Amino acid sequence: MGKFVISTRKNGEFQFNLKAANGQVILSSEGYTTKAACENGISSVKKNSQDTAKFDKITAKNGKFYFNLKAGNGQIIGTSEMYESEAGRSNGIKSVQENAPDATIDDTSV
Repeated sequence: MGKFVISTRKNGEFQFNLKAANGQVILSSEGYTTKAACENGISSVKKNSQDTAKFDKITAKNGKFYFNLKAGNGQIIGTSEMYESEAGRSNGIKSVQENAPDATIDDTSV
């Protein structure tokens, strides 16, 4: 089962990473100014991850593949790691869809 890990950046902002059961980070958030906003981001990932249309599949300039998960308003709520292949990226999206809905929250920001 996956989990969201909330942490604090050096600049004081909060962020979350969604980790798969094996501990690998499969989605990372932007920085949030408050923990409440970060927690809202997690709720948004749980909801929007079930809609395949919310995943933007992107090819970076270096030829690697990644995706962004967007909220209903079009704002990016999470970005994946870089993948060597399109198949790897597809597996990453599938992993987010499988792990996000029931993922626990581990708050390490305190």
